[in-house]
Amino acid sequence: MKKTMIAVSIAVTTSLSSFAVTANEPVWDANKIQLIAEKLDNGVYAYYPSDAKELEVQGLPVATSGGFIVGEKGVLIIDTMLNERLNKQVQGMVKKEAGKPIIYAVNTSFHGDHSYGNMYLPKETRIIQHEVAQNYIQTHFEHDTQFMMHNFGKGRGIEEVVPTKADILVGNGGNIEIDLGGKKVEIIDFGFAQTGGDLFVWEPQSKTLWSGNPIITVQPSLPWLLDGHLLETLDSLKKVMAFLPEDATVVPGHGSPMKRADIQWHVDYLQTIKDQVQAAIDEGLTLEETVAKVQMPEFSGYALYGWVHPSLNVPAAYKDLTATN
Repeated sequence: MKKTMIAVSIAVTTSLSSFAVTANEPVWDANKIQLIAEKLDNGVYAYYPSDAKELEVQGLPVATSGGFIVGEKGVLIIDTMLNERLNKQVQGMVKKEAGKPIIYAVNTSFHGDHSYGNMYLPKETRIIQHEVAQNYIQTHFEHDTQFMMHNFGKGRGIEEVVPTKADILVGNGGNIEIDLGGKKVEIIDFGFAQTGGDLFVWEPQSKTLWSGNPIITVQPSLPWLLDGHLLETLDSLKKVMAFLPEDATVVPGHGSPMKRADIQWHVDYLQTIKDQVQAAIDEGLTLEETVAKVQMPEFSGYALYGWVHPSLNVPAAYKDLTATN
């Protein structure tokens, strides 16, 4: 799994760099992003970039989103952001809206834009992470920071980041409950979703779920099969939908709050790619022939579609489905 992640990171670096060069700037600039907080319910907040709603409907990349939950004992935040500047914005929003200490922080994945801010948290904050994420950070941190600087630019505070160990680890298939005092929060591993170490955060009173990167944002964004595992990812997202009530709110990894029904777009995409790639395999087509055939233009509104679909997702599906035959 580790070697696969490194190989995929090289491909991601090349592809995202092409997008960044076209835009003449990083995919998004952590020195310019301004986060805003949206109150979803009593003591429940999402935070996301101020331009998220404008960008996401155009299928353009959006900076990292997260949130925080306020209980009688203190606050739990979801994702600590890429650098000190953005982490301080999160802490400022918590201070303004809650005025209570941050006692827990959850990293939904090992990705730097979701976890590098760990080092700037108050000393009393207990960090919660998946054991796979912890292992990746311990073994590939230098590679990961180089990758992040290549795509998000030097001078964005990534150079100063040092790895920070989690205090509480969630294992494969794990589900833990955190009592904030009047607010109980579930932290759930639904199975392989993008990195193999993804965590979902559920606040049952408000029916709010934070998804991290497995659900990037609303249509037309698409899942990224960064480490393959099409079948497991599809199964995990179906589990998420089955878990959620119809009126649930979902805070995605890179966008503004959405509804449970919005996840169906991502499930439909994965199901369609599964069906069409399997049909190509049944015809005896090679990978190159399959990539050429499985175009799926109905899903092409995403700005990164030209890379994520033919260069990442179709090959990942082909490999996964070939292995199961």
